[in-house]
Amino acid sequence: MAPPSKYSPEFREEAIQIALRSSKTISEAAREFELNSETLRGWVKKYQKQREPAPDAELTVNERARLKELEHATASWRWKLPS
Repeated sequence: MAPPSKYSPEFREEAIQIALRSSKTISEAAREFELNSETLRGWVKKYQKQREPAPDAELTVNERARLKELEHATASWRWKLPS
């Protein structure tokens, strides 16, 4: 079993959000938080993996609506293209 982390979940979350949402590189964000860049990079990778949908996941209602809009737009463009 791994030893308990010396970083709180709140600290990790803040560092991850800065790394993802700012224009800073992971190395720059890590320096700001006095972290090893590979530590922050690992946290970011784990965060992203936990939030990506399963490959066989169903579309959400919003995703289905957006897909329908795009299919409709594509179909209407096809009629406007010269043959």
